Amino acid sequence: MTDQLVEQIRDAMRVVIDPELGYNIVDLGFVYDISVVDGAVRITMTATTPGCPAVHFLKEGVASAVVRVPGVRSIDIVMTFDPPWAPSRIEPVIRASLGFAAVN
Repeated sequence: MTDQLVEQIRDAMRVVIDPELGYNIVDLGFVYDISVVDGAVRITMTATTPGCPAVHFLKEGVASAVVRVPGVRSIDIVMTFDPPWAPSRIEPVIRASLGFAAVN
């Protein structure tokens, strides 16, 4: 059940679009971990850089999307920059469309 809930949470977060890159945060590799204990969800995620002006927007979007998933009682979102995000975390098809494939 927990694995299924984690996948539902991951799918729900696909509605959160990074305003700079134009793709969802899951496919961009911003989500590092999702854990669930008795409906209490802890999401560890990142942004492109520590100074990213969209951090607050992204956290609000995640909270808004995840709270709607049945079985979720609370949400704790932890932003981390360790390890720092890198384009290699992006799904390959999206990475290619963004022009990162030739660099990485």
